[in-house]
Amino acid sequence: MDVFEAVRTVLAVRRYQDRPVPEGVVHRIVESARLTASSMNLQPWHFVVVTEPERLRRLGEVVRTGPYIADAPLAIAVAAERGSRFAVSDASRAVQSMILTAWEAGVGSNWTGFTGLEEVRLLLAIPEGYDVLAVVPFGYPSEDRRAGRKDRKPLSDVASRERFGQPFS
Repeated sequence: MDVFEAVRTVLAVRRYQDRPVPEGVVHRIVESARLTASSMNLQPWHFVVVTEPERLRRLGEVVRTGPYIADAPLAIAVAAERGSRFAVSDASRAVQSMILTAWEAGVGSNWTGFTGLEEVRLLLAIPEGYDVLAVVPFGYPSEDRRAGRKDRKPLSDVASRERFGQPFS
């Protein structure tokens, strides 16, 4: 799948099949995050890969926007260095890389969390110098989501040329 096709078709997946994500796919997902560009190449992130069912269940309890983490075979917590002014944007880029890499392999996901994830930090023993930016569950979609329809504003409503309000055609 080419990159544009992945961007065009990727959808949020919140229900997963009861089957593990192969270790090779897991490595590829995490490697895509590691290879993501970062400002000044500081790489102000750390990724905690979780596959243990009880820990996934606990994550589903403490991440208010992602109770379905408990039913996923895999989740990756994305921690960002607290002192880095680029950490949020760099780690966000890494999350998108993981989501697209997973999608290309037929694995669905969805960003959960964003703020208020101190319990996740403690649960996963992430050091004090990091904030948890997201917990991303991954798994094979329980229903066919590959040909999803996106309800998006027209390009003319969200893009301009040269200055705001100038038509982008």
